[in-house]
Amino acid sequence: MGDPAGVGPELCLKVISDPLILDSCMPVVFGDARVLDRVAEAVQTSITAATIPIAEWPPGTVSAPLVVDCAAMSGGKLVPGRLSADCGRASYVYVQRAIESAQSGHTSAIVTAPINKESLCMAGIPYPGHTEILAESAGTDRFCMMLTSDIITVSLVTTHLAVNDVPAALSTGKIVEVINLTAEAMRLARGHDPAIVVCGLNPHAGEHGLFGTEESDVIAPAVEQARAAGINVDGPIPPDTAFIPGRLRQADAYVCMYHDQGLIPFKLLAFDAGVNVTLGLPFVRTSVDHGTAFDIAWKGEAEATSMVNAVLLAVKLAGVQE
Repeated sequence: MGDPAGVGPELCLKVISDPLILDSCMPVVFGDARVLDRVAEAVQTSITAATIPIAEWPPGTVSAPLVVDCAAMSGGKLVPGRLSADCGRASYVYVQRAIESAQSGHTSAIVTAPINKESLCMAGIPYPGHTEILAESAGTDRFCMMLTSDIITVSLVTTHLAVNDVPAALSTGKIVEVINLTAEAMRLARGHDPAIVVCGLNPHAGEHGLFGTEESDVIAPAVEQARAAGINVDGPIPPDTAFIPGRLRQADAYVCMYHDQGLIPFKLLAFDAGVNVTLGLPFVRTSVDHGTAFDIAWKGEAEATSMVNAVLLAVKLAGVQE
């Protein structure tokens, strides 16, 4: 359900009544029933799902949309649109219960509504976001964040990291890993061997060492390794020309060195429709590509396209269909 004070609860209410979703899968919401009741009243809608306590999950069969009440906000203070340690703690509980369910095979995939990193921090939960929580819970260090849409797809070598720390965090092995994970995911999603563009780190991709040597020392060797393994990959490409229309039409996916290098063009082109995917996990995980949107939380204004797309992509990647 994401952060209770954000748009996540509202998005969940929309998903469990969306005809496209109900035609493809049976959605189960891990969250707080009381919060969903309050949000439904605030946005003047109804809850089209049954509710069971977390102690009764799994129920055996799920024949209709279901809310699994984690009761994580019991006694906690909740003000829509406001940072809160209680909400940060609750959002962590929801995703942990969803992970346990996926790992046990009771659910086929996880789709996450947005959490708030500041609220997590206020609750003393030492993770910068969902990606890191999921990877640690799954016990894997081979993972990356990919954001995808019909227009543009980007994968990130580093994620929630200060720009100053990015160069030291790059390695040839990590870049090869992200290229491989991206190629695997795009073959599954698109049904063909993808064309992948790898971005440089520095202006002009280093200009032959004038503006940095990460391209020649770290990135180019990764591209060569991936190409030798049979992947259709090009780079390192200067970041300022990597996303021009001609190259964008030819590229199935981009591998970007840091968060904003990939997220700026992605959100410019696909903000309302994009989906966040964590690659490398032993289960499917997708998410919206936006944040908690505290400014419009509980107002009935949240756009659900990204959440709906995230569920539909999860169904496709997991290979399940009602």
